[in-house]
Amino acid sequence: MSPRSASVNEELRRRSRERLLQATVELVGERGYEATTLGDIADRAGSARGLISYYFPGKRQLFQSAVHRLMHLTLAEALDRPPVPQGPDAGREVLARAIDAVLGLARDRPVLMRAHMAGILQQEGFVKCDEQRRLAALLRTAMVRYGSEDPDTDYPMLRALLMGAVVAVLLPGAPMPLARLRAELFDRYGLDWELGVPPAETAPATAAGPPPLPPATLPAQG
Repeated sequence: MSPRSASVNEELRRRSRERLLQATVELVGERGYEATTLGDIADRAGSARGLISYYFPGKRQLFQSAVHRLMHLTLAEALDRPPVPQGPDAGREVLARAIDAVLGLARDRPVLMRAHMAGILQQEGFVKCDEQRRLAALLRTAMVRYGSEDPDTDYPMLRALLMGAVVAVLLPGAPMPLARLRAELFDRYGLDWELGVPPAETAPATAAGPPPLPPATLPAQG
């Protein structure tokens, strides 16, 4: 039997890595971060335990990469969902979908996302990886399509606002209503409540303030 080609080996490695990432989000979502071991993840993925260390320096890096992959795939699916946004309001619809996709993960996967935010806020901090860069590229593209004149400044602000909203939704003992947080974000960016995927709740009133600027003149946020 002839040896496998380099491209075949690369595809096998990619699939093996993705199985580990998928197993991680499944198990942490079911059991929590601390109760999930690397051995559990390897077993769920059908991989050897030592293979994890080949791809990832440790459990925290594996977990953050897994969640960033989930966020990237969820956001990509939301942005590509038919009908694909077109016309003069396409950028506003794209941004609305991006916001709803991230907030939806906090609502639908609370155990997983709470563990993710806790890990980022701990000493290990924010782990940069290919999955995180793909997620960042999608969020930056959403700001470009929205009409930002300085997406490299406005994208980090959007990311910070979304992270803060996720934390507020998941705060133990004092969670904020998702609909209210969504309304605040939509108000900030001048988005109509009906854009994206509106929750079942009626749009709550937001704090009075100056009318939002048109997308093309949105000021850079530091």
